[in-house]
Amino acid sequence: MPRLAVYALIFCILSVAAAVVSFVQGSWLGIVWVLLAGLSSNMTWYYVKRAKARKSVTG
Repeated sequence: MPRLAVYALIFCILSVAAAVVSFVQGSWLGIVWVLLAGLSSNMTWYYVKRAKARKSVTG
C-alpha cells in the first residue's frame, strides 16, 4: 500500500474517532469530522487505485 494511502487511512480512522467523541459530548462539530473522514476515505481509495494502475502499466 502506498505511503500516502496509509496516511489517509490513518487520518480517516482518527477523524471517525473524533466525530464519535464530538457527538458523544453533544457538539455539532462532529459533522465536520464526518465530512473529513469521507474525504480522507476517498483519498485512500484514489491512492490505492492509482498505485495498482501504475503497477499494471509498468509490468
